[in-house]
Order: sequence, then C-alpha cells, then structure tokens
Amino acid sequence: MTFEILSYGFMHRALISGIAIALMCSVVGLFLVLRRYSLFGDALAHAAFGGVAAGLYLGIYPIWVAFAVSISSALGLTKIRQKFQISGDATVAILLSSGLAMGVVLISLAGGFTVDIFSFLFGSILLVSLENTILILGLAGSILIVILLLYRQLVYTTFNEEQAKVSGIQVEKLNYLLVAIAGITVVSSMQLVGILLISSLIVIPNVTAMMFGRGFKQTAILSMFFAVFSVVTGILTSYSFNIAPGGMIVLISIAIFAVSLVIKSAGLTKNKTIILSTKST
Repeated sequence: MTFEILSYGFMHRALISGIAIALMCSVVGLFLVLRRYSLFGDALAHAAFGGVAAGLYLGIYPIWVAFAVSISSALGLTKIRQKFQISGDATVAILLSSGLAMGVVLISLAGGFTVDIFSFLFGSILLVSLENTILILGLAGSILIVILLLYRQLVYTTFNEEQAKVSGIQVEKLNYLLVAIAGITVVSSMQLVGILLISSLIVIPNVTAMMFGRGFKQTAILSMFFAVFSVVTGILTSYSFNIAPGGMIVLISIAIFAVSLVIKSAGLTKNKTIILSTKST
C-alpha cells in the first residue's frame, strides 16, 4: 500500500514540499524558541491570515499578499518593540489579534468563508501544485543558505546580544533579517499545516530536540529529524486513513514530544539541555 501511494505525482509533490517546509520551520524555529519568541510564528500566521483575506477580497493571488503582510508585520513589530520598549509578548498579542480581526472583517465583506479560506486555515498539502512546490523549494533553499552563511553571527546574537554588539556584529540588522525570514517561513508553511497550526511545527520539534541536544548543532539536527519524520509520517497516514494532513502532522509531533517527556522523566537520557537565551523580551 505504501509503495502504491508513493507512485502518485501529487504525493511526490506533497512529500517534497513537506520535507522542505519541515527543514525550514525547524531551523528558523530554533532561533525563535531560543530567543523566547515561540509565539512569534503564531502572530505572523494570524497576520498572514489577514493578508490571505485581503488577497481574496481584492482578487489578488492570496499568497503574494500574505507574504507582503507577514514580512511587513514582522519588521514593523520588531521596530515598535525596540523603539517603544514594549514587551515581546504584548507586541505578539497585538499583532495576533489585529491580523485575525482584519481577516474576519474582510471575509465578512467578501461574503463569508469559502473553500479557499479553509484550505489556508487548515492546510492542503496534498493539493499543492508543481509551481508552488518549486516556489517552496526555492524559498527553503534560499533561507537555509542565508542561515548557513550567517550561522556564527546568528548564534552569537541569539545567546548574548549585548556582547555581540560589542564585538561589532550588526545585531539590529540581523534581528530584522531573522524576523523577515520567519515571515517568509510562516507563509510558505500555510499549505502544509494551515494558519491555525503553523506555530506547532515551529515550536514542538525544537522543544523536543532541546531535551536531548547537548549543543546548538546537535539540537538543530534532532529538530530537523523530528520535524521531517512528523511531516512524512503525517502525510502518509492522513492519505491512508483519509484524515486532515495538517492535524495528523501536529498530532505525531505532539506524540514524539510526549514520548520524549516520558524518556526524560524516567532518567533514560543524560540530564543536559541546551541553555535558553537569557535576554528579555
């Protein structure tokens, strides 16, 4: 049965896109989680929801509008937080509620929820087109290359922002770059798990990996493994049992997290975890 599933073209596109998104979310998400921005992805997803609604209302391709709204919201949120010294959780809450409110208003003006809206809310990875697959691969590859090129600076800034400034690293520009990348990652992931579940793919694999990782690199590798395993298993299981793929992917990710908690609490692993960034939000 499994081999028959793998013979379908739509399944090839779903798995390729899903793996690319999983790698992108796990790597970008690790920096966000370590900076205590775990809900940042959720806020950007709700902002992207407003962008999707605006695109459908104006008759523009929703993904492009979602990209513009998500990236501009990420940059604007960061600027506001830095300039007015507003706490990170407060700014995230403001962005989350404003994006959702804008989306609801525009949807009501457009005549209510449609099939298109539901596909963005809950994901439709099995219906991903060849063009979108190429787009996702291009974005994921570009983001991973940028992170590799700036790896040392990003890690240094994540763990000790003040010392990074003293050493000459352009911390502010790196922060803007990271949140812009997070915005791109969120919009790219909408087709996999949907707007409502994006933050889980960004956060859960990383939190799970942090239980076992003994350093940043090892934690990143474990996170990528957990994310890819959840996505591939979730897509195959959802098709086999006719279940929504987004929800199945997240449930598998949560199951891995729960098993990890049991293993950790039983003392079956060495009690070492990666240290969270101590900077305030």
